[in-house]
Amino acid sequence: MGDVTMEEMSLPALFELARKIYYAASDSSVDQEQLKNGIDLLRRCDEMVSKLGLFSSNETIDDVSTTNLKYILVPFYLGELTEKLAKEDRIEILKMSRVQLKEFISICEALELVPKEEIEFSKTGSTDLAAARAKKIARFKRQKAAEAKLQEIKERKERRGRSLRASALSAPIEAGEEDLLDDDGEEREAWITSISLAICKAFDLLDMLKKEEEMLVAVKEKSSQAGNDDFAREVLDERTQKAEMWHKTAASRAPFLKPSQPITCATFAQDVIEGEQRRQKYMSTNTSL
Repeated sequence: MGDVTMEEMSLPALFELARKIYYAASDSSVDQEQLKNGIDLLRRCDEMVSKLGLFSSNETIDDVSTTNLKYILVPFYLGELTEKLAKEDRIEILKMSRVQLKEFISICEALELVPKEEIEFSKTGSTDLAAARAKKIARFKRQKAAEAKLQEIKERKERRGRSLRASALSAPIEAGEEDLLDDDGEEREAWITSISLAICKAFDLLDMLKKEEEMLVAVKEKSSQAGNDDFAREVLDERTQKAEMWHKTAASRAPFLKPSQPITCATFAQDVIEGEQRRQKYMSTNTSL
C-alpha cells in the first residue's frame, strides 16, 4: 500500500486490494500475515459500506447500482479468509467465519437473490436425507451454471477485445470508444453471477464448518474428561488439513482456469468482421445524434 494508509484509501481501492488477496488465498499462495492483511482490508470495507448505507433492507437487487454490486461480496470474502486463519482456538475461528457467511446470505436474502428452496430448507432444518441430497444436487447445478456463465462472459469480453484490435488495423479506435462499444449490462451480469456463485459456496462452507465445529466441541469435551489434550490436537490438525484440501479443490473448479480457444485465421477474420460491424453501428448512432 506504499505510503498510503488503509484509512486514506477509497472503498474501490480497498476492495480491489482485498480481492487480490482473496483469490491468491484460494490456491493457498498467501501466508498468515497476508491473510490477516486481507481480513483487515475487508473489515475496513465493511465499515465503509455500513457508513455509506449502500444497501437497504427494503431494496431489491434492481435498486442496487452496478458500481456497488461487488460490495455485497465483502462478508463472503471475510468468511472465507477468516476460516483459513491458523489459531489455537479453532472453534472460535469457525464461529467467526460462520457469522460472516450468515451475514452475506442475510444480505442476499434481503435482496431476493437466495433461491427459495435454500431459504425453506435452512429455516426448517429438515433431517430428511432425500431432501438434503436433492438440495445439494440443485445447488451443485446452480454453481455449475454460474461458473459456465462467468466463463461465457470472460470469453465474450476477450473476443470483443480481439475484434476491436483487429478492426483498429484498418480504422483507428479513439480513446474511450472501447468502453462505449461494450455491452451495457455485461458488468452487472458478471457481478450478479459472481454473487450467485458465492451463495452456493457459502451454503456449502456453512455446512462443512457446522459439522467441523460440532465434532471439535465433542472432541474437546471428551478430551477434557479424559485429560488427553494430545488427541484433541491431532484431530484439530487433521480437520485443518481437510479444510485446506476443500478450498484447493474448490479453487481448481474456478471458472477462470479454463484455457482460451486458440485464435485461427478463421476466427481472426470473423473478429475483423464483427469489429467493423460494431464500429459502423457506433458511428451511425453518433451521426444520427
